[in-house]
Amino acid sequence: MSSSKKALIRRPGPRLAEGLVTHIEREEVDVERALEQWEAYGETLRTHGWETVEVDPADDCPDSVFVEDAVVMYKNVALITRPGAESRREETEGVEEAVARLGCSVNWVWEPGTLDGGDVLKIGDTIYVGRSARTNAAGVQQLRAAFEPLGARVVAVPVTRVLHLKSAVTALPDGTVIGHVPLVDKPALFPRFLPVPEESGAHVVLLGGGKLLMASSAPKTAELLADLGHETVIVDISEFEKLEGCVTCLSVRMRGLYA
Repeated sequence: MSSSKKALIRRPGPRLAEGLVTHIEREEVDVERALEQWEAYGETLRTHGWETVEVDPADDCPDSVFVEDAVVMYKNVALITRPGAESRREETEGVEEAVARLGCSVNWVWEPGTLDGGDVLKIGDTIYVGRSARTNAAGVQQLRAAFEPLGARVVAVPVTRVLHLKSAVTALPDGTVIGHVPLVDKPALFPRFLPVPEESGAHVVLLGGGKLLMASSAPKTAELLADLGHETVIVDISEFEKLEGCVTCLSVRMRGLYA
């Protein structure tokens, strides 16, 4: 494999509009427009040096495009999750096959544990895991068991105001955690926390080279981060935001794991 930066992505299926909605009002999703937005998202990753690896579609699973929820990566280990929503559990099979083909060591979350990848925020060797409606205490324990022996420090944080931890917070390249304060249960749990003015401004993907991938729905936050010296790369993911999706959950980024 050529690139040291790989991103797993998964094409949205025909039932996307049936995806789960928990914390927001349901809106009509334009599936055709969503596919166009997904293709543009993938092209943006490739433009910035990421090799996209497409997981086999799961057309019977409306939420399968949110591929991040199906696996958590740390070093060369892929922890296949057990999603908190039972309707999403079939999504993991194709992701497991994809990471195995890439040569990852594969572990699994087992019953009674539940874990969604969207609840996991990695900052260096610190792994924050949200104890949310989708990730239970047993899931947190199994994440610890999988990754602490590899050198990770696992920190559990409460999540009650949003779907996933990364619905509320992500991190800048220097490790500063950013979040929209009304949605963050305990900002003080993070050593460095920067409030942002918009809900979707809390979501950034680190593209490398100091560049941040962000949604077009957070112009004030983009301006704030640019003013702090960050280069922002903007994508429109409005159809996925109607399903509580954000820029992080549409891919699984893997850095430097492969020759």
